[in-house]
Amino acid sequence: DRIGPRLSGSDGHAAAIVWTQEEFRRDGLDRVRAEKVMVPHWVRGEERAEIVAPVALRLTATALGGSEPTPPDGVTAEVVEVDSLEALAARGDAVRGKIVLFNRQTVRDREGAGYVATSPLRHKGPSEAARRGAVATMVRSLGTLRARLPHTGSLSYTDDAPRIPAAAITEEDADLLHRLLEAGGPVRVRLTLGCRNLPDVESANVVAELRGRAKPDEVVLIGAHLDSWDLGQGSIDDGAGVAIVMEAMRLLRRLDLLPDRTVRAVLYANEENGLRGGKGYVEAHRDELPRHVAAVESDSGGAAPIGLRVVLAPGDEERLRRLATSMAPLGAGEVSAREGGGADIGPLKPFGVPLIGLRQDMTGYFDWHHSAGDTLDKVDPATLAANAAAMAYLAWALARLDPPLARLPPEAAPAAH
Repeated sequence: DRIGPRLSGSDGHAAAIVWTQEEFRRDGLDRVRAEKVMVPHWVRGEERAEIVAPVALRLTATALGGSEPTPPDGVTAEVVEVDSLEALAARGDAVRGKIVLFNRQTVRDREGAGYVATSPLRHKGPSEAARRGAVATMVRSLGTLRARLPHTGSLSYTDDAPRIPAAAITEEDADLLHRLLEAGGPVRVRLTLGCRNLPDVESANVVAELRGRAKPDEVVLIGAHLDSWDLGQGSIDDGAGVAIVMEAMRLLRRLDLLPDRTVRAVLYANEENGLRGGKGYVEAHRDELPRHVAAVESDSGGAAPIGLRVVLAPGDEERLRRLATSMAPLGAGEVSAREGGGADIGPLKPFGVPLIGLRQDMTGYFDWHHSAGDTLDKVDPATLAANAAAMAYLAWALARLDPPLARLPPEAAPAAH
């Protein structure tokens, strides 16, 4: 409530870096520090979308993170609707000079599979449309609640296509445009975005430790991302994960459960629109990565814990499953190799570090994800506490596991430093 949104480069993110360090120190943790990383600085400006033909109606829209602006008077063009990247390719030159609407519903799912299926339309759609001559794109928000909320999120421009403006519109407005297009005749929209990409700025990952008593040079990393999108408070994405990590560290310290190995908390910068924090951590700690025995991430909200998603060496899944049985009373005893790990710890994979994602029930997560509805009232204190307990136990157990989890096979060996 006192800091609010924490988009990379913003005053809110800078304030959160200060506050989390103060809290870590107050909880008596070791070697609390901010480790510098450079991050993108994108700012949101005016946002307006409206149908100008065959009727005049206002749409509810928001720029996608990293989008280029429109000219000051906007972009006005006929709309072409597609439901997939394959359908876009099939339209060929028919999208030249048009605004492409990517219109596919995100299906509600406990595991978040619906979001995985539609997110490429947001990430890749603008460049794929630009390559075929489109002047702008709109995507149906990757949300699961009909509440007239536009959901933002990052896009990824490619070097071989023009950088065209890109926005998300509400589910209701996507359906409206679909009905108008289905009725026949052209539908024209004016899109005005005042967003800007500014020069990179200095930011930081926040790091704190519980030093190991027997093998302090070996590290169990637990992490979440401190940045958030700017429309809401970033409470479920990923304020909940940050709270889970911080409370796990506080619990271990308060209970005087000194680990054999060092447990290191990392609150990453810039997960949302660049992953500079995850990549920067690898560069800053490259020499000690062979001594990272596991990395755990929480980035799927604060609802009830449902288990672990892992990337492990062959044969270690059963070892972790036995370890996780102690988390079954919290609902977190399930272990699955599907979609393991997480975005921020992903850069550790080429270095052989076993990856574990603490997963939550995501049935309602995408109702509010990346929208103005991502506020503190969406977090349940009881389920948040269960997640913190699960994270604390997992960190402590991994720090005592003898022998540790095996290194990942060298599928993608890192470049020599």
